[in-house]
Amino acid sequence: MKNNKGKSLIGLFLVLIIIAACGFVSWKGVDESGQGSAKNIKLGLDLAGGVSITYEADEENPSAEDMNDTVYKLQKRVESYSTEAEVYQEGTNRINVEIPGVYDAERILNELGNPGTVAFYEVTDASAVDISDEEKAEAKKAAEAAGLSDSSTFNLVMDGNDLVDAQVMTQNDSYGNSQYVVELTMNAEGSEKFKEATARNIGKPIYIVYDNEVISYPKVNTTIENGQAIIEGNFTYESASSLATYIRLGALKLNLNEIRSNVVGAKLGEEALATSLKAGAIGLAIIIIFMIIMYLVPGLAAGLALVLYVAVMLCLLNGLDVTLTLPGIAGIILSIGMAVDANVIIFTRIREEIAGGMNVRNAIQTGFKKARSAILDGNITTLIAAAVLYIKGSGTIKGFSVTLALGIVLSMLTALVVTHFIVNVLYGLGFTDEKYYGRQKARKAIPFVQRAKIFYIISAVVIIAGFVGMGLNHSNGKGAMNYSLDFTGGTSMTVPFNENIDVTGENGAELLKTITETIGTGDVQLQNVQGSNDIVIKTQVLDKETRGDLKNTLVEKYGVDEKSIEEQSISAVVSGEMQKDAVIAVVIAGICMLIYIWFRFKDIKFGASAVFALLHDVLCVLTVYALVRIPVGNTFIACMLTIVGYSINATIVIFDRIRENRQMMYKASLEEIVNSSITQTLSRSINTSVTTFISVFVLYIMGVASIREFAMPLMAGIIAGAWSSIFITGTLWYLLKKIGKKN
Repeated sequence: MKNNKGKSLIGLFLVLIIIAACGFVSWKGVDESGQGSAKNIKLGLDLAGGVSITYEADEENPSAEDMNDTVYKLQKRVESYSTEAEVYQEGTNRINVEIPGVYDAERILNELGNPGTVAFYEVTDASAVDISDEEKAEAKKAAEAAGLSDSSTFNLVMDGNDLVDAQVMTQNDSYGNSQYVVELTMNAEGSEKFKEATARNIGKPIYIVYDNEVISYPKVNTTIENGQAIIEGNFTYESASSLATYIRLGALKLNLNEIRSNVVGAKLGEEALATSLKAGAIGLAIIIIFMIIMYLVPGLAAGLALVLYVAVMLCLLNGLDVTLTLPGIAGIILSIGMAVDANVIIFTRIREEIAGGMNVRNAIQTGFKKARSAILDGNITTLIAAAVLYIKGSGTIKGFSVTLALGIVLSMLTALVVTHFIVNVLYGLGFTDEKYYGRQKARKAIPFVQRAKIFYIISAVVIIAGFVGMGLNHSNGKGAMNYSLDFTGGTSMTVPFNENIDVTGENGAELLKTITETIGTGDVQLQNVQGSNDIVIKTQVLDKETRGDLKNTLVEKYGVDEKSIEEQSISAVVSGEMQKDAVIAVVIAGICMLIYIWFRFKDIKFGASAVFALLHDVLCVLTVYALVRIPVGNTFIACMLTIVGYSINATIVIFDRIRENRQMMYKASLEEIVNSSITQTLSRSINTSVTTFISVFVLYIMGVASIREFAMPLMAGIIAGAWSSIFITGTLWYLLKKIGKKN
């Protein structure tokens, strides 16, 4: 016994050492540069600002199609710097690029270069392209080596519109040595063109020409049939990266020239980040206290595991160079909720086994074992969605998916491994009596199936109210939804003030109040321009009279020179293509989740019920956006994705219990099985919803206005997700089964 206690003490000491070590790393880092520390985490434009670059197209009046295409493709290109980079149109022929977390504009410009045009040629005569004499000599030498003559013709194979991406990667050469190469990815049309060209040019070079300069002429070794080509050579990482960058930037329809660059401040400011961190810490503390009160010794184990989870997460965010934004914080909040959820599932199972007559030690092992399938299915389902969002999404969506996926994997390991270890350690220290773990009280099955119509009517009323609200808003000229300038675009003014005004401080708050009162809307973004007294003011589209009023106010109150104010119309940060990507990503994610649930539960009706519940939750949150008139901006997408991820996890738990009870309650009717399953998981559903709600509620109470606008629909989504999981999914599955039997 003493020996077991000694081992448990060592185990507890080891856990505390690991927590302290991870906490120290997240505070100080692992070296002098602070690598791994929370203070070194890259922050997005909304929390820290970054570099702003303005490009101008060679054409004075390019078509809207070419501008939209260039904005979208440039967005994809600059994501190599940060998934949270923003690209939007300014005026008729200018494009703004804002990259968060970096403040050296010159370095970015040197690395990014001027986006030009790229084309691939079957070249036999170097004089056919306008290049330098030295490059002509190199091209001619390569052509001669390939056995081509000066009388051969010059033929375009494909241009940048046929390219999807170009990236640096490593592969082993024939001797097993690692080497840098450039991987090209083409679209369907480009794949076919390249297949034909490489088939007739085996042993010959294909010339890559960027802005009329030959930048590479790799020799064709074989026919490329799959739309993916590898460019080999004696590359260093820098030379391979440079070539890949040129090719990526050349896949644009317009030639762009850099006309200005500067460093801009955060949109939300340091206060937003500070209050979010405080709210997160307070929320975590409340959750740990709640877990200890509700689950006693296992709750303490969960609390220690959650502290470790947060410390490790902070280290990984910096170590993996993740850019953290407000939506990213939402992903972390969701993953904390899922970590708590996993623990609640486990502890409820332990109590059930104790109530069934099992001793505490066996109940612990059995509880973890029985809970594993629900935890794995719930987390894997959400992880599938995160993967689809990363692959198909852009900008904020991609950044959200990274933090969500990281949180899911970490929370799953924390619950199944760390919590399990700590519970065993505490048991070994003498907490062996069942009073430290609790006994699940037997509940009479609640007739959920019999009352299903009432639940459906309540949901229908909420959803219909949202559509009615949207209709009334539209008829009153307000717009169905309160779309922010992130979605609609608007007006950007660069105003040179006579003195420096920090937009994140008290003077900035006063300026913001002055602007909102003058133009009659709160949808305003302010950014400082580093190294000057300039402030960028972004608003929704303002008519001539309102713009005049705003200028007069700034002149009268702040003494600015009206003639020095620069103004431009700007496009939406969330472009039409990005919105399309988001919709496609969510649809694909829904289909993938349906297939996975179908495969795991051997019944497509489970998948159909889950997807219907997700749609229900999204529509309920839309109702809140419509009736409360919360601005629909960049965080809207992240909010919806958070709700989808949270809700599916809760649904899986109920489906897992139904699956288990169908084997155990083989004499019971389907109706009894559904009612019993929902009743048995009711405490888990409520407790998880409460803990997740606490995190977001504290964020709502303590946050600045923009944070509250984000937290309110999240709280509504948590309530909607809990409602659909308890009252909709199980009963809907029952109805689908009944309909299936009739048919």
